[in-house]
Amino acid sequence: MADDKGFQFEKTIAQWQAERQDLNDIVLKDANLELKRFFSLDSQSYRAGALDAKTKELLGFVASMVLRCDDCILYHTIRCHEEGLGAEQFREACSVALIVGGSIVIPHLRRAMARWEELQRS
Repeated sequence: MADDKGFQFEKTIAQWQAERQDLNDIVLKDANLELKRFFSLDSQSYRAGALDAKTKELLGFVASMVLRCDDCILYHTIRCHEEGLGAEQFREACSVALIVGGSIVIPHLRRAMARWEELQRS
């Protein structure tokens, strides 16, 4: 699937989100207590507290970039956009991820920036 600039992505953001939800439903349908607790802890960790939700999503985004998890990067890119992050803030977060993670982060940086642009257009 190509966006309006011709960048190739396997799925649109909407398709990726729908698949993620379907897969989460499968995992949680008959999940044991440990799985349910982990999923709950993950959700609770990004709620506003001493740090606001936007800051927590930025932290999740940078950590995901450094760990090079494309699913997590896209998830946090979407969430940063939903939390009202500005384009300059997103680029600065990318800079932090690159300096911490090194040049191996560059392919993930490219995809994250392309997805950010896609979100900005929508």
